[in-house]
Amino acid sequence: MHGHFPPDDPPPGPVPEVRVPLQALQGRGAATALAHRFARDERAAFDDGWGAPGLAAETPAPQATTVHFETARSALCTNDSPDVGFEYSVNPYRGCEHGCIYCYARPTHSYLNLSPGLDFETQIIAKRNIAALLRRELARPGHAVRGLCIGSATDCYQPVERELRLTRGVIEVLGDARHPFYLITKSSGVERDLDLLAPLAAQRLAAAYVTITTLDPLLARRLEPRAAAPHRRLRTIRALAEAGVPVGVSVAPQIPFLNEDMEQVLEAAAEAGARSAFYTVLRLPWELDPLFREWLALHYPQRAQRVMARVQDLHAQRAAGTVYDSRFVQRMQGSGLWADLLRQRFAMACRRLGLNRERVELDTSQFRPGLAGGQGCLF
Repeated sequence: MHGHFPPDDPPPGPVPEVRVPLQALQGRGAATALAHRFARDERAAFDDGWGAPGLAAETPAPQATTVHFETARSALCTNDSPDVGFEYSVNPYRGCEHGCIYCYARPTHSYLNLSPGLDFETQIIAKRNIAALLRRELARPGHAVRGLCIGSATDCYQPVERELRLTRGVIEVLGDARHPFYLITKSSGVERDLDLLAPLAAQRLAAAYVTITTLDPLLARRLEPRAAAPHRRLRTIRALAEAGVPVGVSVAPQIPFLNEDMEQVLEAAAEAGARSAFYTVLRLPWELDPLFREWLALHYPQRAQRVMARVQDLHAQRAAGTVYDSRFVQRMQGSGLWADLLRQRFAMACRRLGLNRERVELDTSQFRPGLAGGQGCLF
């Protein structure tokens, strides 16, 4: 009868929830819109049976990119961290369509009430007034010329720059003011602005760094799905060098058991014309920890545990049970045995290849604040 069970059969218990397996999204680094740390609610997909064996699995819908325009209140960000080699930074965009899963800027999207996961690479904020703001800030009487980096947080040549040209506007302002700067990118889009960069570099006012994390195209496509391919970035280094722009290579971040070809990257970059190099180790602050674990489980499940254990070792955090040491210097280079071995490998390769023999010193004496404000200059 309804509501009664045979005495030999216990009543059914609650059915355990079954989570939907992760699926890679074409052209995206993150697989989910992971809740940010300020969110009050967290949602998770569950299996409703439509993905059962014998039924056609749904292909995840493509994730479109949306650009939101922001009227920024400042252009120059100041930095006093002792392990960062610049005092000012300019970032025309918030969020980055390149989708690098390891990007340390992902947690900043939380301040916008957006996910550091998919939102970071699909909801891009463009600072429409960045060039005008920068011109005004450089013209202020109290502005002191210091090291300035374009693209320190998100890539200044991500795909939307082709249309919006905000980075080009920033370079034009810096050139007008004779303010030295360097930029960092993993996009071949920087070649478009060689007409601006080459004359400034000839006057010791500009330099560039190109990030090449690995030469393995499959790994690069998974790590950095919408960035230029590794061989294309080598061509960009060559194009910059041939135009007279001092160019270096960033082999960051170093991820244990994944991008193990640091020496090969340095050799290829030096052959293409790079004169300097630097690296950092993988760091996983805030939401980046679960995001990277999620990515590992999706793409490299067999080695995920080994990778995370070695990341703990790099930050000397195995005993603490965490994966990130936020102290200055240690957060960038790591500490302990494995960090020392990585440091030795990098130093030996740079010595062999002649990298970092000459430090590019940009000229701060040419700065003219009147030119930044659009005024003429008598001297």
